[in-house]
Amino acid sequence: MTAVYQTSLSKRIRRHVTGRIKDFFAVTAPGFEKLCSDELMSLPLSVKDAVIVPGGVEFKAKIHDCWLANLSLRTASRILMRIGMFKASNFNQMEKKLAEFPWELFLYPDDIPELSVTARHSRLYHKDAVAERFQTSIAERFRSSGEISLPSDSKESIREKYFAGRQKVFVRAEEDHFVVSIDSSGELLYKRGIKKQSGPAPLRETIAAAVLKLAGYDSGEPLIDPMCGAGTFSLEGAMMTANMPPGLFREFAFTGWPSFAPRRWAYIKDQARNGIIRVENPCIFASDKDKTACESLENCLKENDLSEIVRVSCLDFFDFSPRKLTRKTGLAVLNPPYGLRIGTQAESEKLFLEICKKLKKDYKGWKIGLIAADTELIKNVPFKTSPLFFSHGGLKPALLAGRI
Repeated sequence: MTAVYQTSLSKRIRRHVTGRIKDFFAVTAPGFEKLCSDELMSLPLSVKDAVIVPGGVEFKAKIHDCWLANLSLRTASRILMRIGMFKASNFNQMEKKLAEFPWELFLYPDDIPELSVTARHSRLYHKDAVAERFQTSIAERFRSSGEISLPSDSKESIREKYFAGRQKVFVRAEEDHFVVSIDSSGELLYKRGIKKQSGPAPLRETIAAAVLKLAGYDSGEPLIDPMCGAGTFSLEGAMMTANMPPGLFREFAFTGWPSFAPRRWAYIKDQARNGIIRVENPCIFASDKDKTACESLENCLKENDLSEIVRVSCLDFFDFSPRKLTRKTGLAVLNPPYGLRIGTQAESEKLFLEICKKLKKDYKGWKIGLIAADTELIKNVPFKTSPLFFSHGGLKPALLAGRI
């Protein structure tokens, strides 16, 4: 890569990418859009312009705001940056549009990305054929410029240091209109990078965070996670209480972009670390009758400096009252088995009703976050709750939130 080309490209990246307000889309589970928007607007963004749409939040921001959003959002699944829009009703039109597309602003020369194509009411509906045209256009763009592989320079070492994964480009075609986006997140954001253990029916961290917020969890108040399993609720609650960003221990795809600025990113992360709160007394109480699960959770808490916030006990939910753990009331959150991967449906229904009786008896004054997979069970809950339905693993469970 010649020095002249490098200088010219750097100027174009500053002019068209880092120096401009860009369009982004934060993807979230259906039902959690408003929550994700509230989270986003609470961040110190340079631009505060967001619109809630089905499946996520569209927002305008500078590119470093996207980095902060990836680091900080607890309920988003991934964040896409819009990089192009065009109309094409046949492949000739598409190829002409793609021939002009400035891929070098968003990808390195040897970075042929993974393509994800969706088409709806479009004459170009063959997804593989569309993806093939995109991949060909990217290769041709770099080949025509004489740049078909990365040189051994500082930019290459930066990319390898921060992100060694493959970039991903999303193409959505609807009514012959194409929207092209690049994924800034990499692995889905529920992968926090702190939990090695996994239960038999895990709840994604993004959903667990949403459940806690919707159930009214206030950071620092007592939180009881009495059927903790892998401890997802407890870990999410602990990070909230400590003001620890959920993305502090993982990598992101944007660190492999030509526009990535390591010093700016290091500053953003340092600011986030400086905001972490030291908690000396436990306010989260996790328990499970599975001793192995409890030991795994304890190890995870120690490794991530969260053990001061969470106390783990090997207890059966039905064998203790909350007064054994704390004198204050707070939030109790439970995700009982659904009868799909653990036990039978009949056993799960019986267990759910027994849980409700236990809650009513021993948790008076407590806020409740209870997940019900079967809507028929809701009418049998012996205390008042407000159901909120969401998507999880192909199911439409309900979060039952209320106070006993």
